[in-house]
Amino acid sequence: MYAATPVRRWTVRLAAPAVAAVVGLIALFLSPWAQSASAHGSIVEPAGRAYGCWDRWGDDHMNPAMEQEDPMCYQAFQANPNTMWNWMSLFQENLAGNWQSKISNGNLCSAGDAQGGLASSLDNVGPWTTTDVGSNFNVHLYDTASHGADFFEVYVTKQGFNPETDALGWDDLELVETTGSYPPASDIEFSVSAPGRSGHHIVYTIWQASHLDQTYFICSDVNFT
Repeated sequence: MYAATPVRRWTVRLAAPAVAAVVGLIALFLSPWAQSASAHGSIVEPAGRAYGCWDRWGDDHMNPAMEQEDPMCYQAFQANPNTMWNWMSLFQENLAGNWQSKISNGNLCSAGDAQGGLASSLDNVGPWTTTDVGSNFNVHLYDTASHGADFFEVYVTKQGFNPETDALGWDDLELVETTGSYPPASDIEFSVSAPGRSGHHIVYTIWQASHLDQTYFICSDVNFT
């Protein structure tokens, strides 16, 4: 299902008339598909912040309605569109498992400014668009490079944390799932359980890719129903 989604959206962007020439060039030359060496992956269900903004607005990012309908994506696009074009690039290398010493509180959703400061807008607090989930839900990785995984760690914010007013720190998270390894594949899915929560929360997924010491950090906003 999701393996086709990014390709289809990119095809539409190429075929559509350019709304703004400069933005079109940025999309062309900085897109993950324009630079195969930068092709990686991210969590598409529940949608990571950068992927969700690109999926909803990538073909319509000049629409002024975004400011009211999706204000957190609007501020991210205004800060730097490359954050969305390169939604697969929220990774750090050679951390040797030392997540908390390398990524400081308040910088978790940008993976410690993984794109050289371009993705810091992903750390901003506010009404990020959420995906409805129950206590048990699936996590879906889409990976164009089929890196595989040594493991995934999935954390969920504790009840009482408010993503609309509070910056995310390590102490706000509860580990709810640690997986085993997965062979190379473009799509990897697994289920997690996070009972006792309601309302807006952040699902924080750490994906340790198998091809080298490359670790991805993705914030997904969810609404526990």
